[in-house]
Amino acid sequence: MNATHPPAVPPRDVDRVLPEPPNGLPRPPGELEALERAWEPPRGIRFLTETNNNFVGLWYVATSLFFFVAAGIMALIIRAQLARPESTLVGHDTYNQLFTMHGTIMMFLFAVPAVEAASVYLLPNIQAARDLPFPRLSAYAFWAYFFGGLFFLSSIFQGVAPNTGWYMYPPLTSTQFSPGVNADYWLLGIGFIEISAIAGAIEIIVGVMKTRAVGMSLDKLPVYSWAMLVFAVMIVIGFPAIILGTILLELERAFDWPFFIVNRGGDPVLWQHLFWFFGHPEVYIIFLPAAGMVSMIVPAIARAPLVGYRLVILALIATGFLSFGLWVHHMFTTGLPKMSLGFFSAASAAVAIPSGIQVFSWIATVASGRVRLTTPALFILGFLFIFTLGGLTGVMVAVAPFDWVAHDTYFIVAHLHYVLVGGMVFPFFAALYYWVPVASKRPLSERVGRWVFGLMFVGVNLTFFPQHIAGLIGMPRRYYTYPVGMGLDAYNLASTIGAFILASGILLFFVDLARTFRPGGESAGNLWGASTLEWLPNGNYNTRSIPAVASRDPLWAQPNLAREVEQGRWYLPGTVTGRREALVTSPIEARPQYVLVVPGPGWAHVLAAVFTAAFFALLTVKLNYLALFCGVAGIFCVMWWLWQLDPGPLREPADIGGGLILPVHATGPVSHSWWAVIVLLVVCGMIYLCLVFSYLFLWLVNPTAWPPAGVSVPPGWAGMAGIGLYGLSAGLVWWAGRILHGPEQRPRAVPLLLGGALLPLLGAGALDVWGQLSVGLDPKGSAYGAAVMTMVSLQLLYVAIVVLMLGFTLARWWTGRIDRVRRAVFDNTMLFWLYSAAQGIVALAVIHGFPRLAGGL
Repeated sequence: MNATHPPAVPPRDVDRVLPEPPNGLPRPPGELEALERAWEPPRGIRFLTETNNNFVGLWYVATSLFFFVAAGIMALIIRAQLARPESTLVGHDTYNQLFTMHGTIMMFLFAVPAVEAASVYLLPNIQAARDLPFPRLSAYAFWAYFFGGLFFLSSIFQGVAPNTGWYMYPPLTSTQFSPGVNADYWLLGIGFIEISAIAGAIEIIVGVMKTRAVGMSLDKLPVYSWAMLVFAVMIVIGFPAIILGTILLELERAFDWPFFIVNRGGDPVLWQHLFWFFGHPEVYIIFLPAAGMVSMIVPAIARAPLVGYRLVILALIATGFLSFGLWVHHMFTTGLPKMSLGFFSAASAAVAIPSGIQVFSWIATVASGRVRLTTPALFILGFLFIFTLGGLTGVMVAVAPFDWVAHDTYFIVAHLHYVLVGGMVFPFFAALYYWVPVASKRPLSERVGRWVFGLMFVGVNLTFFPQHIAGLIGMPRRYYTYPVGMGLDAYNLASTIGAFILASGILLFFVDLARTFRPGGESAGNLWGASTLEWLPNGNYNTRSIPAVASRDPLWAQPNLAREVEQGRWYLPGTVTGRREALVTSPIEARPQYVLVVPGPGWAHVLAAVFTAAFFALLTVKLNYLALFCGVAGIFCVMWWLWQLDPGPLREPADIGGGLILPVHATGPVSHSWWAVIVLLVVCGMIYLCLVFSYLFLWLVNPTAWPPAGVSVPPGWAGMAGIGLYGLSAGLVWWAGRILHGPEQRPRAVPLLLGGALLPLLGAGALDVWGQLSVGLDPKGSAYGAAVMTMVSLQLLYVAIVVLMLGFTLARWWTGRIDRVRRAVFDNTMLFWLYSAAQGIVALAVIHGFPRLAGGL
């Protein structure tokens, strides 16, 4: 179906005056050919260095589906083991490894990466951007995920896979009870994959805010883009908690720093707080992108604009906000105060309200249009049914007394899978059927798709609905067998049969995918008559020219838009520099700001991912010297990668169409790199905030022994001196920035001030270490010592990063690559430097001031 066919209900948000194409016809000869040459992928082995979202996104999605299949096979073995009582198909240790790996792979290697992968492919297309602003960062995130995931998966074949559950609760994961490397595979392997998720989140936030079609203001932003923005912000806020948690647990296992060992002042409940502050929002991190996909598909299948657009956006934001007030939802049985249980129980119920708003919006949209029961529509209907049931049981377990009964039974297993399979897997399959025509010459088969949906829908309900009943009867989760005579046989057999029916549906999908998916060349086109920009004619460069939009449904509001874009009548119809380019727009109103020269293929980011993966892998198997070598090599590759991003000699502003002249370079808050550093600093701040929370939590556990007897607080003058040195360092860097922003092109005082600022920074770091050594602090002796030493060590790490960044900045300065105009590297270094100094001041205030204040309390 052609996109120009009118919808059943016309869009209601169209601007009064439709924009006119700025360029006339015919276009200059060779314009399109130059654009195609700039975006042509490399050949042979160098194809692996490609950074174009159209290729990296497909690799990413394919890899996530591979891990989905791997985790699914493990689930089938689990269900085969539980098909009958007292089965001996697998032993208890193998079973423990299987259910741990199944949960970990599904959550960390499929669910989050799959929606992130889809966004790498879809976001530039949906927003009519040539690419995301940091294509090498996207490619690095993919290769980090690819190599790290394969390393983690290999543990199951070596017999050393994690075997303590995907939640890794101490003390079961301590060296006392898990002396092998099983837990280390989880802590270091998953910790590495978290880096990939953070990198992807930075890319998504900056991409949504800075690379959009002209006129695509926030009130015209597609719901999927809003969903991915909230998703990425949630990763930035939530993932630091699990990053810190894995660091603390690995420090305890490797160096015997007792964060979770009770007899030395630690508390295993701290891990639960850190894990579930990430873990419960992760459910919504997975659900929100899927909901965004649904909000894109429903208008297309109903041929009507989305009803309640603004309410849906508010619901997405509210869901993200409320999700961070729910982590104790998983800790009702840990003995927390009843008042806090009441608060978190209410919050757990309240989060159903924004989810309900979205469901009613979808229903109203369907009711307002004319629905066609295509395969995507069937998966959407299946999602609504399954997810609603999961939501209802979620409200049940939000009630603390019921949760006390159902906790750690198969009722929770059933609830979890109804939410995750219904809330993510079914929308994801709907999205695959819906968007494959964007990437493939041929769509997936509608006839086969109906069979896939039927088998999956029956399989999911037959697998997981009986588990509600088995759980209420009393079947505990994570047990590798059960005795005869408990009344569980029929329910488990039904679940196993359902699992294999579900698997047959998924297998049929992959058969159809292999038979019909043909990427490259002209795509199948807009079969659904959809209204959004990903259905514009595209190539490796995504869209021939970048349009101005007048509606949230631009292809319905501007029927000639597809033809005009393909003819090159809109902005940036070719390449103004001879290289790959993207149009950077303002974050609110999407007004053109500058032309970004997009980095192309290269080996640096691939090798950086390889060496980073090798660093974590070698640490896991205790080859520490080789790990150190790979870590240094990885840092070198990152520096090589960043050095290649230099814009080179200043270019003249370029005409991007219709006489609109834009610069080809930007610095400061307008720059995309400035935004990326700000997001990165939020990640750093959240990691440190979680560390301060851990310090305060352990103090509450040990109120009369903080610090413990025989341990002194460093002298107060040392803390005050350190604060002064950090302040002096920050002041000198800020002064250098002010001078560089002045009239002189390359003021000589800048490198001198940076060198001068380094001395007090190093002095403050040295004073931190001396202060702890002077009182003989032993991080092994108490949780207090471990917490303080972790704060100091983290601060020293940031000082070391500042030294690296300073060296990089001075090298750029001495080679003439930084001046008053080209100052992005300096600005980014200054931002990180100022943050590190501020963190150092907070650390000294906590370490030196809090014990004295606590003594007064």
